[in-house]
Amino acid sequence: MKNILTVVLGGGRGTRLFPLTRYRSKPAVPLAGRYRLIDIPISNCINSGLRQIYVLTQFMSVSLHRHIRQSYQFDRFSGGYVEILAAQQTLEDSNWYQGTADAVRQNIRYIKQHGVDYVLILSGDQLYRMDFRDMLTTHQQAGAEATIAAMPVAREEASGLGIMRLDDSGRVIGFLEKPQTQEEMDTVRMDPAWIEAHGVQSRGRDLLASMGIYLFNRDFLVDALEKTDYRDFGKEIFPASIRARHVHVHLFDGYWEDIGTIGSFYRCNLELAGAASPFKFISPGSPIYSRSRYLPPARIDGARIQNSLVADGCIIEEGATIENSVIGLRCQIGKQAVIRNSVLMGADFYESPAELARDASEGRPPLGIGREAKIEGAIIDKNCHIGSHVRVVNESNAEEANLSDQVFIRDGVVVVEKDTTLSDGWKI
Repeated sequence: MKNILTVVLGGGRGTRLFPLTRYRSKPAVPLAGRYRLIDIPISNCINSGLRQIYVLTQFMSVSLHRHIRQSYQFDRFSGGYVEILAAQQTLEDSNWYQGTADAVRQNIRYIKQHGVDYVLILSGDQLYRMDFRDMLTTHQQAGAEATIAAMPVAREEASGLGIMRLDDSGRVIGFLEKPQTQEEMDTVRMDPAWIEAHGVQSRGRDLLASMGIYLFNRDFLVDALEKTDYRDFGKEIFPASIRARHVHVHLFDGYWEDIGTIGSFYRCNLELAGAASPFKFISPGSPIYSRSRYLPPARIDGARIQNSLVADGCIIEEGATIENSVIGLRCQIGKQAVIRNSVLMGADFYESPAELARDASEGRPPLGIGREAKIEGAIIDKNCHIGSHVRVVNESNAEEANLSDQVFIRDGVVVVEKDTTLSDGWKI
C-alpha cells in the first residue's frame, strides 16, 4: 500500500453545517462525543495500511491543524504522515480552491511525487468503515483507470445521490445526478440479481449510488487535471471519465452516512447513541482513532441515563436525566437537569477556581449545564455556559429560525453556538 497516496477533501465553507462551522472547518466538527469527522477517513486509511495522507482545506483550519498534529504521528521509520494542505498563493495560482478537483489540481506537485502509482480521493464528512485494500483489489483485477465505491440504495433515497449504470462486468457506462422521477431512475436501474451475484444482498434495492470515494491511477488523474479545467470530481471529472476511459465500480454494503447538514449530523449522532446503533465504534480489527486526552473517567452521581453516549471527564450530578443523547468531553451537568434527544459537545477545558469566581462576579453561570435546565432536540456546541432553569426546546416546531446571534434553529434542531452564555431562566 506504500504506492497509494490518499487525499482527503476537507470541503468548502460548510454553510449547511453552520453554525457548527463558524469557528472550525467541516472535518473538525466533533462527532459522537469524543471524535471529529476527520478521524473517520484517517482511521480507515490507517486500518487499510495507508500512511501517506494529505488533508485539503481552506476555511477555519486552525483547530483541524491542532487536532491532526496532536493525534497522528507515525514512527520515523515507516515514512508515514498526515499533513494539511491549506489553500495558499503560489507562482502558478493565487486563487482559493474552486472545487474538489481544483483543490487537487493546485496541489498536483504532491500527486506527481516519486513512488506514487495510485491516488485515493476521500471526503472529510462521511461516517463509514471500509478496508481500502479490497477496493484496490477490485481496481487491479478489473484493469481500471479509475474505480468508484458504490452502494445499493432504495428509490426513495436516490433523489439526493448520484446514481450509476453498469455493464455486466461492473464497468460504469452511465451516470445520473439526483434523479427525481421513476422514469429517470429506470434509465439507471440495475438488475438486483446482478448485485447479489457480486456478493451484496439487494433487498429490493435496484440503484447503485456513488459514495464519493475514488481510486485513480496516478497518471490518469494527473492527465485529467492538467488537460481540463474541471473543478469538481463528482459533477465533472467522473462523468467525463466514464465516456472515454475504463471506470469500474467497487460494491460496498456497510453503514455509510454523508454528514453534510445539521439535520444529518443530529440524526447520525442520536443513532450512534442508541442500543441498536447501525455503526459500531467497538471493532477490534478496525478501531476509530482520535486524540488521546488523558481525562479522568466520567463521574455519575445518582443520575438516570438511557440510550446515551457519555464521554470521558464528565460530571453528572444527582437527579439528572439523560435520554437518547450524546454527552461530550468534560460535560458538567447540574442537579435535576433534563437532557433528551440532544448532542452536547462538552468543553475544551475545566474552569479554575479563579475562573469560577469571575463567572460568579460577572453574573455568568459556570461552564456546563445548570441545575434544572431542560435541553431537548438540540445541539449545544463546546464551551457553553448554560444557566439554571434554562429551557432549550423548540416548542413551536420551527424548521428554520435565527433566535439570536448565537442561537439558531436549523432543520428543526436548536443549535447553540460555541462559547455561548445563556443566563439563568433563559428560554426560547
